[in-house]
Amino acid sequence: MSDHVYRLSEIVGSSPVSVDEAIRNAIAKASQTVRNIEWFEAQEIRGQVVDGAVAYFQVAVKIGFRVD
Repeated sequence: MSDHVYRLSEIVGSSPVSVDEAIRNAIAKASQTVRNIEWFEAQEIRGQVVDGAVAYFQVAVKIGFRVD
Protein backbone atom coordinates (compact mmCIF):
# COMPACT_ATOMS: atom_id res chain seq x y z
CA MET A 1 0.00 0.00 0.00
CA SER A 2 1.47 3.35 -1.00
CA ASP A 3 1.28 6.55 1.00
CA HIS A 4 -1.00 9.26 -0.34
CA VAL A 5 -0.69 13.02 -0.20
CA TYR A 6 -3.83 15.14 -0.30
CA ARG A 7 -4.55 18.76 -1.03
CA LEU A 8 -7.50 20.74 0.32
CA SER A 9 -9.56 23.27 -1.53
CA GLU A 10 -12.59 25.21 -0.33
CA ILE A 11 -15.53 25.76 -2.67
CA VAL A 12 -19.10 27.00 -2.22
CA GLY A 13 -22.10 25.24 -3.75
CA SER A 14 -25.56 26.71 -4.05
CA SER A 15 -29.10 25.53 -4.74
CA PRO A 16 -32.64 26.84 -4.48
CA VAL A 17 -33.79 23.32 -3.46
CA SER A 18 -31.71 22.00 -0.53
CA VAL A 19 -28.40 21.84 1.34
CA ASP A 20 -27.88 18.35 -0.10
CA GLU A 21 -28.26 19.61 -3.65
CA ALA A 22 -25.90 22.54 -2.95
CA ILE A 23 -23.20 20.08 -1.83
CA ARG A 24 -23.80 17.81 -4.82
CA ASN A 25 -23.66 20.81 -7.20
CA ALA A 26 -20.33 21.90 -5.70
CA ILE A 27 -18.76 18.44 -5.98
CA ALA A 28 -20.07 17.86 -9.51
CA LYS A 29 -18.72 21.19 -10.76
CA ALA A 30 -15.34 20.78 -9.03
CA SER A 31 -14.93 17.27 -10.44
CA GLN A 32 -15.02 18.72 -13.97
CA THR A 33 -11.61 20.32 -13.41
CA VAL A 34 -10.12 18.65 -10.30
CA ARG A 35 -8.93 15.04 -10.50
CA ASN A 36 -8.88 12.48 -7.71
CA ILE A 37 -11.46 14.04 -5.37
CA GLU A 38 -11.84 11.50 -2.58
CA TRP A 39 -13.73 13.22 0.24
CA PHE A 40 -15.52 16.37 1.32
CA GLU A 41 -16.37 18.16 4.54
CA ALA A 42 -19.29 20.59 4.83
CA GLN A 43 -17.98 23.66 6.66
CA GLU A 44 -20.65 26.32 6.72
CA ILE A 45 -24.30 26.58 5.74
CA ARG A 46 -26.00 29.85 4.94
CA GLY A 47 -28.84 31.01 2.77
CA GLN A 48 -30.99 33.77 1.43
CA VAL A 49 -34.42 34.61 2.81
CA VAL A 50 -37.00 36.29 0.59
CA ASP A 51 -40.46 37.26 1.87
CA GLY A 52 -40.01 35.18 5.01
CA ALA A 53 -39.05 31.96 3.21
CA VAL A 54 -35.76 30.29 2.34
CA ALA A 55 -34.97 31.13 -1.27
CA TYR A 56 -31.43 29.77 -1.62
CA PHE A 57 -28.96 27.53 0.19
CA GLN A 58 -25.18 28.00 0.13
CA VAL A 59 -22.74 25.47 1.58
CA ALA A 60 -18.99 25.99 1.99
CA VAL A 61 -17.32 22.66 1.31
CA LYS A 62 -13.72 21.55 1.72
CA ILE A 63 -12.73 18.93 -0.84
CA GLY A 64 -9.77 16.60 -0.42
CA PHE A 65 -8.09 15.33 -3.54
CA ARG A 66 -5.13 13.04 -3.96
CA VAL A 67 -1.99 14.60 -5.42
CA ASP A 68 -0.50 12.54 -8.28
